[in-house]
This record gives sequence, C-alpha cells and structure tokens, in this order.
Amino acid sequence: MENNSDATKELIVRAHDGDKGARDALVTENMGLVWSVARRFVGRGHELEDLFQIGVIGLIKAIDKFDSNFDVKLSTYAVPMITGEIKRFLRDDGMIKVSRSLKENAYRAKQIGEELSKNLGREPTTSEIAQIMDISVAEVAMALESVAEVESIHKTVYQSDGNGISLIEKLAPIATDSDTDKLLDNMLLSELMNKIGDDERKIIYYRYFLDKTQTEISKLMGISQVQISRLEKRILKKMREEM
Repeated sequence: MENNSDATKELIVRAHDGDKGARDALVTENMGLVWSVARRFVGRGHELEDLFQIGVIGLIKAIDKFDSNFDVKLSTYAVPMITGEIKRFLRDDGMIKVSRSLKENAYRAKQIGEELSKNLGREPTTSEIAQIMDISVAEVAMALESVAEVESIHKTVYQSDGNGISLIEKLAPIATDSDTDKLLDNMLLSELMNKIGDDERKIIYYRYFLDKTQTEISKLMGISQVQISRLEKRILKKMREEM
C-alpha cells in the first residue's frame, strides 16, 4: 500500500497538534474524494450538496483519528469513514426513497431466493435469481440493496436456512462504469482483505468474486461445507469489525 507523502504527514502532525490551518489544508486536498463518495448516494432523497457536507464531517473525523504510522494513505483510510458518515445520516434520517418497481423486484427476488434454496439445497447465486426473474444481475442487486438497511457491505440482504447473501457479494455486479467508484470500492476491499489470512482470503475470493457455493469451495479446499460455513461467518464478522 502506498504511503503518505512527507508533506501530507507533516500536515497530519500539525493538525493533531491543533493547527486548524493544517487540517483545513488536508480537507481541501481531499475534497474530490468526498465528492466522489457522495455521488454514490445521489437519488436517495437528499441533494448532493447535503451529502457532500456530511461526507466532509467523515473526512475530518478520519484526519483527526489518522495515525501517521499507518501503512496506508490518508485517502484510503478516509473512504470508509466518509462512506459510513453518509450512510448513518441516511439511515438515521429515514428519508431513503425507493421506487415501487424496485420494491416489487426486491420482494420477488427474496421469494425466488428462498424457493431456490429449498429446491437446490443451497443458497442460490444472484445470477440464478436474475435468470428466473428475466432481468439483469445488476437489477436484482440494485433491488435487493434498495430495501436493505443502509449499513455495512456485509449486511445480509436475505437469509434462508442459515445462509444469506450480503452486499459485498454484489459489489462486482453493481459497480458503475465510473473509474472513481471502482477505485473507491477496490481501496476499501483491498484494505479489508489485507487484514485476513491467506485461507480466509481464498474463501472470500471463491465465495464473493467467483460466485461459488460453500459446497464447491469445500471441495476445492478439502474441508467440509460445515467448516466453510463457520469460517465464512467468522471472516465476515472480522471484516465487519474492521469496517
């Protein structure tokens, strides 16, 4: 992970010593980052300018809490804090607006997901749900996310027989064409993935990037499906705590 420049480190030290000018300089340098994160939440009942202002609060918190000994850039550290601040605002405000068609798709996707779980004896993939609904994977993901509580990328969207699909599973399908959005997602995921072990990374990679079932992963890794299930829950809990 790339380190901060000497100039940025100096500003951070000065900001922590109470230099308001240094903190303002750091905020100004990262305005573009705040705008990029804020744009991802447009269309949820609030003006972009309002989301930006909330995002700045998250940026300031990141600056105040940042440790210069961290082996990450300030911008990387700030992304989840800016995102979290905006999500808390949206959740607490209760103003997230969801269209009727999205709600209907979400309800149908949940019903189909539960039915597939019973018929297949495993949790279905987003692709399987989309095929039955005759809509794109992105549309299924968007519908499910629209009715899910705005919280963490590990928030369970629906659950059946002890297994669920979380928002992190849908990051790849719903990614926009924006290079900035992809960069922000990658920065956050990269940071989380670096904090878990090699075998844990394999499970997350197989499960959420290659869209494999727990049974398929158990065969690849030579351990039981029950063990994979337990490991997955433990890994997601660890990643959620890191968030």
